[in-house]
Amino acid sequence: MQPQGAAPSPTIPPASSVRLANFALASLAAFVLASLALHALRPELDPVRSQMSLYLIGKGGHLLQAAYCGLSVGMVALALGLYRALAPAARSAAPLLLFALAGLSLTVTAFAWMDMPGVDRTVEGLIHGVSAQAAFLFATTGAILQALRFGHDPAWRGHRRWALPWALACFGAVWVLALWREAPRGLAQKAVIGLILGWMAVAAWQLRTQARAGNADILT
Repeated sequence: MQPQGAAPSPTIPPASSVRLANFALASLAAFVLASLALHALRPELDPVRSQMSLYLIGKGGHLLQAAYCGLSVGMVALALGLYRALAPAARSAAPLLLFALAGLSLTVTAFAWMDMPGVDRTVEGLIHGVSAQAAFLFATTGAILQALRFGHDPAWRGHRRWALPWALACFGAVWVLALWREAPRGLAQKAVIGLILGWMAVAAWQLRTQARAGNADILT
């Protein structure tokens, strides 16, 4: 029985959040490594002008598809780990749902190929474009809502100082990418992806750090 006035025991063992954070970090690393490898394998594609979607088609495309799927699951793992790590008053299913939708959209993007330049538009190309934009918007909106929830947990409140501005910058960058048509599509898109992945990496690292510290406190 818990003594009166004592802090409530965590519902989920901290070790589970550590595992989820580790999986999220591994999926991010795998995505980055796969992307870099494909840039080396596909020298015919201009990295400044070629969108990531072009690397899904042709040599090595299956590698990037697998990385997209891994990243999709990693998004959900991160959101679930954060949900479990936060105090009950700070938890919200909204970020978890949005990251799950982002992951689903990203998976659709991986398997519905974009229309190649100079060819007629297809339904598959339309699905690819819509799902890619949805993945960006769901992920960045989820990051904003998650950052706001940090403010309701004393252990995470300080992280809102970096998490919220960064998430807002990601959301704004998505709209700049959508509206600034003259920008080099490949470089601009990869910059936005890097900004979003950076937020996820820092959030996952902080989750891992705090969960490990909580686990150590329980053991000592």
